[in-house]
Amino acid sequence: MSLPAAFHEIAKRVNNWGRWGEDDERGTLNLITDDAVREAARDVRTGLRVPLALELRQDGVQTGLIPGRVNPLHAMVQINQELFGPGTVATSDDVVTLGLQAGTHWDALTHVSHSGRLYNGRPASSITPHGRSEFSGIDKARHIVSRGVLLDVARAKGVERLPGDHAVTPEDLDEAAEFGGVSVRAGDIVLVRTGQVQVYLAGDRQAYGYPSPGLSVRTPEWFHARDVAAVANDTLTFEIFPPEIEDLWLPVHALHLVEMGMLQGQNWNLEELSTACAQERRYAFLLSAMPEPFVGATGTPVAPVAVL
Repeated sequence: MSLPAAFHEIAKRVNNWGRWGEDDERGTLNLITDDAVREAARDVRTGLRVPLALELRQDGVQTGLIPGRVNPLHAMVQINQELFGPGTVATSDDVVTLGLQAGTHWDALTHVSHSGRLYNGRPASSITPHGRSEFSGIDKARHIVSRGVLLDVARAKGVERLPGDHAVTPEDLDEAAEFGGVSVRAGDIVLVRTGQVQVYLAGDRQAYGYPSPGLSVRTPEWFHARDVAAVANDTLTFEIFPPEIEDLWLPVHALHLVEMGMLQGQNWNLEELSTACAQERRYAFLLSAMPEPFVGATGTPVAPVAVL
């Protein structure tokens, strides 16, 4: 089934192909300038550091819904081994196998395609089994440090968690920005809190993923108008799931990653940050969310930290 005309109309309005040159592989991360980072540092007042990553564990958020996306399989390969002979210093080593999007992560621009194309018009066929992503792999993201803004949609509505059928709209984002007394500006990384991660933290892995609140197909234009550099939230699927438009699967992924060239993150734990921002009465901070530079990868684990 081809994508509907309404999708293509939104795609035209948010498209950033060629904006930073035909060879660009970083998309909206280009909006994080030196000036933007210097301004972000001004939001550090107390030095409070809030971690935003879920634990990487074998019984993590993945349930098998997405084929091949496995939770970490962790094994010891050395345990107190005296490599240089008896009585010498002993070492312990371990290895891990995991889906790069298994836990708290960034999606690279190559994570999805539509109509045979990736960001900046490159062919989807440029992703191969052995060559991986020829263009715009997560290694091209390099450093991600900027001003973070928490749009606490759940708290703005006076609820602990949005219901599973709630599509977060531009109006919701405006309401959360007004609630937090914050304006979103160019180069910001926006974190959208729905409260859905509470379901996972309570132990219900299946209900965490489905049904789930998430971003509406109407929100990419909101982010595009404000020149947002990246967006992350506290859900498994990022956008509302099941979709708000029947049989239109992952349209927000396609608009963000393919059309806009904007990274998006999932499974971020925003609960402690929600409490801290409410106590501090401010919703902007310095955010470090450095990607692991897996060459040619379509995503990466990330351990973000908000510094207030």
